[in-house]
Amino acid sequence: MAAGRASGGVVDEIRFDLRRMHETWMELFFPRQRNASRSVLGKWEPTTAREKVTYNLWYFLGVPIIALLYPLALIGVILRFQSRRLDSAALRLGTVGVVVLFVLLWGGLTAASYVRFDGLTEGFFAVAAASIVAVVASMLAVGFRVVGGRVTTVLFAWPFAMTAVFLPPVVAALYSPTVASAVFPTSENIAIWLLDNPLAFADVNTYLRTRYDLEGLAVAGMWFGISVPLGWVLGFLVTLADLVRPTADAGDDD
Repeated sequence: MAAGRASGGVVDEIRFDLRRMHETWMELFFPRQRNASRSVLGKWEPTTAREKVTYNLWYFLGVPIIALLYPLALIGVILRFQSRRLDSAALRLGTVGVVVLFVLLWGGLTAASYVRFDGLTEGFFAVAAASIVAVVASMLAVGFRVVGGRVTTVLFAWPFAMTAVFLPPVVAALYSPTVASAVFPTSENIAIWLLDNPLAFADVNTYLRTRYDLEGLAVAGMWFGISVPLGWVLGFLVTLADLVRPTADAGDDD
């Protein structure tokens, strides 16, 4: 953010953000709307009666939409701050370094479980399976992040990062009754809420209840199904934050 706006207070910051978002909204269908003051031609304005009608309709339609999106953008700013801290650490380690770190951490945990559970027991297999899932998902998340590009990051990097967080304990629960006693009841409660609320649309819940039982691998599938859209949502929020408040490395056009 520019120093002049920062000195104007929170109200000026919010006003600037909302104006930027609305100009971006207008530019979806009309040229030279965002940052038009920097353009030699200036801001495009409608001239014909038809253009004025469509322009004003689109203008006022954007007001409630921007009002709904702005709080989400602020959440995205917070998420972006945390993700950039992780990105900074990853850049210092390098791609190979990050992969090696994950392997060492989870490999060490697996080795410790072998000693703790005295050999090839259910506890060892639970930790080993969770470790494999965590390492593979983390590697994929880092790999897609390194490939770069906003679409690739949102569609792939964020979902695999969420998978690395949610799936390992579920996989461990498949091998350990102790872990299962904590994971499966919680998963069942979440599944019931999802079926009775968002998945009630178009009788999707009826189809799922008649076709699948929430047991074994189905629980892992459920959490993978949660991780992917959750990753998309978080990636979208960070992208929205980049749109509203670009950082220097994202090309701040203030």
